[in-house]
Amino acid sequence: MNSEYTSPADSADALATLLSEAYGGDSGGSITPPIVQSSLFAFDSYEAFEDRMAGRTDTALYTRVQNPTVSAFESAMAQAEGGDTAVAFASGMGAISATMLALVKPGDRIACVEHVYPDSYRLFERLMRPFGVDISYHPLSAFENDPQLLDGVKVAYLESPNSLMFHTLNLGTVAAHAKRHGTRTVIDNSWATPVFQRPLEHGIDVTLHSASKYISGHSDTVAGVVVSSEQIIHEIRDLTLPLLGAKLAPFEAFLLMRGLRTLVPRMHRHQDSTNRILDRLASFEGVEKINTASVSPDKGILGRSGLFSVQFDESVDIRRLCNALSIFKLGVSWGGFESLALPARVGLAQAGAENSMQRFKVPANLVRISIGLEGADDLWKDLSHAITQARR
Repeated sequence: MNSEYTSPADSADALATLLSEAYGGDSGGSITPPIVQSSLFAFDSYEAFEDRMAGRTDTALYTRVQNPTVSAFESAMAQAEGGDTAVAFASGMGAISATMLALVKPGDRIACVEHVYPDSYRLFERLMRPFGVDISYHPLSAFENDPQLLDGVKVAYLESPNSLMFHTLNLGTVAAHAKRHGTRTVIDNSWATPVFQRPLEHGIDVTLHSASKYISGHSDTVAGVVVSSEQIIHEIRDLTLPLLGAKLAPFEAFLLMRGLRTLVPRMHRHQDSTNRILDRLASFEGVEKINTASVSPDKGILGRSGLFSVQFDESVDIRRLCNALSIFKLGVSWGGFESLALPARVGLAQAGAENSMQRFKVPANLVRISIGLEGADDLWKDLSHAITQARR
């Protein structure tokens, strides 16, 4: 891909052009990358094989670490986020775990935002803490307002906005604090995508995605991707990519390239519908509080995606509300074409080890809403009807 696009401030149209450009690889004129469904790649000579194994060349060797279809997706994501390079994984948690396990070792400290994605929390508590990594959790405001918070911290793990409560960070301020202490910063940018936020431009070191969400956009792919500097991606490729084995498959990479083509118009559609529904919810009977991230260029947020949460007052029976929904489906995840509702009580009832919803006491009257691509008026009729039906 070739483009003059350098920043979201340049225009959403420029990013749309970048992501819609025809595939430029050697594929006989195909405008999409071919699915290279091969586990390994052979060499024409002993010398070529030895050069690859010795690191003197970078041709494809084995799909667990390198594949042309996956490389096409990684290249597109690196350009979209404004990073040097990228590495893709079989899930968002694959991306998160490979990144964090590459950047810290026993005895290191991680500072993490409160209300982090529940399985990120479980990774830290169930896997990394027992291996001798110290993890502390802080309100997002502390990362901005306490310049000494990151003293002695190896990695700051961030979300802006964070999960379920949708509090936001001033990324430039946090990055400046981190650099003074030699702390690396990692952010989950799944909510905003490069359409509405590009953390690397604000000094954040690593941006990653659950590409299952908006990057895919079709609810048919589970994937993750990490974008950063050549140095940090090299650390991940050298250690955790090959040894943990959570590499993205070629067919999923092909699906993700399809998703990237329509990312910009989809994100604006999500935003427009969400704004219309939020305007109506603000004064609707039974609504106690709306948790949403607002557009804030100073903080780095240039738009609003389709994910927010609503807290209802005591007049609303959450179970009845959920069962009265028709267009909205009940389920985990988000970012696809379909609208979804996730009642906090379901997450609070999750079996097994403690999750972040339980740890940070997400209100039981909260419902997370993901606005899909259906008609906004139809979605409003469905949601408002369900709320009315659920009022005692």
